[in-house]
Amino acid sequence: MALLSLIIPVFRVEKYLAACLDSVLAQHRADVEIVAVDDASDDGSSAILASYAQQHPGITVVSLDRNGGLGAARNAGIAHASGRYVWCVDSDDWLPDGSLAAVADRLEHTDPDLLITGYSRVHPDGRAEEHPVTGIAPGRQLPEVFRFADEPGLLDVLWIACNKIIKRDRLVDTGITFQSGWYEDVSFVIPLLVAVDRIAVLDRDCYAYRQHHDGAITRTVSDRHFEVFDQWQRVFTYLDAHPGRAAALRPLIFGRMIWHCLQVLGHPHRVPRSHRRRYFRRTYELYHRHRPVGGYQVPGNGSETVKHRLVAANAYSLYQTLMAVWSLRKRLPGRASGATGVSGASGAAGAGERPATAGRTPPAAAALPGTVPARGGAVDDEAEEGAIR
Repeated sequence: MALLSLIIPVFRVEKYLAACLDSVLAQHRADVEIVAVDDASDDGSSAILASYAQQHPGITVVSLDRNGGLGAARNAGIAHASGRYVWCVDSDDWLPDGSLAAVADRLEHTDPDLLITGYSRVHPDGRAEEHPVTGIAPGRQLPEVFRFADEPGLLDVLWIACNKIIKRDRLVDTGITFQSGWYEDVSFVIPLLVAVDRIAVLDRDCYAYRQHHDGAITRTVSDRHFEVFDQWQRVFTYLDAHPGRAAALRPLIFGRMIWHCLQVLGHPHRVPRSHRRRYFRRTYELYHRHRPVGGYQVPGNGSETVKHRLVAANAYSLYQTLMAVWSLRKRLPGRASGATGVSGASGAAGAGERPATAGRTPPAAAALPGTVPARGGAVDDEAEEGAIR
């Protein structure tokens, strides 16, 4: 049995696929298998996959009859995997040199149900924003293995699936799968964190997460951003079904859910302007459906508390006015970035953000083609982008 199965969904990535595959093959290991899922791609990706599979016996290609989306492709790949662990790698991203060896060593040493690695978001100009997992517990060493309930700071880490390596048998036992729609990583990663007993981290940059500034979903005005509500409802359906595991974590998860919904609303290029009041109403309904009886901790600063209270009251007009005022204050000459402390209108980085640094250029081949009682602007483009890739 292979130690690790890399699941690589493929759809319209002919410009990037070779670079992704090369980054893995260059780190050849006999205990790693590649399961590439052709999600009925209609560009040159299928031919690229066929060529690589012919040259490299370690690549298995699973071809789907029709496009099912990222979640369905990942599920299909996991179903065909034989490794002890599975790792979903998006086909427009890549694995930095040494990643496979470092991950394999950590898996063998800690035997976790779930391993979380550091990663970098790499921009087209080569700038890289590093996201080490030390942000989970600043100033102290994490245990070798732990549970989510013991380290709730995990909730502040970007909810992408691609920096998480999962024990395959444990994943099957939980019954957790990827769902369809945008923001699909939310309803996969958070229940998974709750479900597993042994979590380990690897404080090394093991994943290069390519940023697409043109045509990115996070900058696409569409009603499909309403799908965030479906994904969060799935999270709470899971929590309701597992009250013993979720009781202590529920208030934290609830606060993060409302923060996330407001992040989506606050972005100028996501929810259509004419539908924002309806979106706010949906957030209000979600708030009152799942609010914890004993209150919850609001993520972020004091302005977040204000916004959460406005959601609780369904006060969209006041919310809209305050966001406009806060945004205007940020533009006043002489005001330092972040001086107002208003994360929702400032463009401040989301939890776990790191400054941009140079030095991780995309592979050359890529160029080819406060507690709140239960009664209760522009945002960071990438604060939760990974949840909707």
